[in-house]
Amino acid sequence: MSNEHLQVNLNGPVLSCVLNRPDSLNAFSDEMIFGLHEALREAENNHEIKVVVLSGAGRAFSAGGDVKSMGSAGASELYDHVGELNKLILKIKDISKPVIAVVHGYAAGAGFNLALACDQIIAGEDTKFVLSFAQVGLVSDGGGHYFLSKILGPYRTKELLFRAEPIPVETAMEWGLINRVMPLAELEEGAMNYAVEIAKGPGRAIGMMKKLVDQADQSDLASILEQERITQTMMAATEDHKEGVQAFKDKRNPEFLGK
Repeated sequence: MSNEHLQVNLNGPVLSCVLNRPDSLNAFSDEMIFGLHEALREAENNHEIKVVVLSGAGRAFSAGGDVKSMGSAGASELYDHVGELNKLILKIKDISKPVIAVVHGYAAGAGFNLALACDQIIAGEDTKFVLSFAQVGLVSDGGGHYFLSKILGPYRTKELLFRAEPIPVETAMEWGLINRVMPLAELEEGAMNYAVEIAKGPGRAIGMMKKLVDQADQSDLASILEQERITQTMMAATEDHKEGVQAFKDKRNPEFLGK
């Protein structure tokens, strides 16, 4: 799954994917996008993988689009490139396992949006987020209009897009854009420990929670209630539910297997 622009390693139940173009602040390449899509497909099909962690090598998480190559691509090439990015964003949302973005330095443009597509964001204390599209005469791609308007509403989202000013990590935390902030020296280890704790949970139930939360703003209450009823009936028949109940009776921590 690894390639020149993406490092992929399996650490127990956690699949680690590291964007690896540090000289360009991990700007996207087709090779990187294809590699991530392949890694997510492997994670979906591998029962041993419980959580995916996405991070960046070097000084930043990702600068998003490669500004140095902008203007040289034809319309058809750009259309196809954004189409592949769209497939990746949809795959992150579709996969039944949690995807955690671990960001530091800059998360800019579509790099910011890639993080927003994930289920959790853990940020280093040095992180700045910026929607830099207006600075180069473009609109946001990678789902930025969608993700930010869901979290922040239309007015603040438009301000961020129009002005393209960096968002300090403290503000991102205050606005509910990220889950946790960690000292940079502790980020890698702390994020991995966080991922491992989630991996110990009931995998099937967590996957369904992800799906239900992501569907909530596109469904009415009656529809979500019915989906909860159906899903709860399914989960009650799992081995993880039986283990959870038995562990509660035995006054011990459960040992979930994702079955």
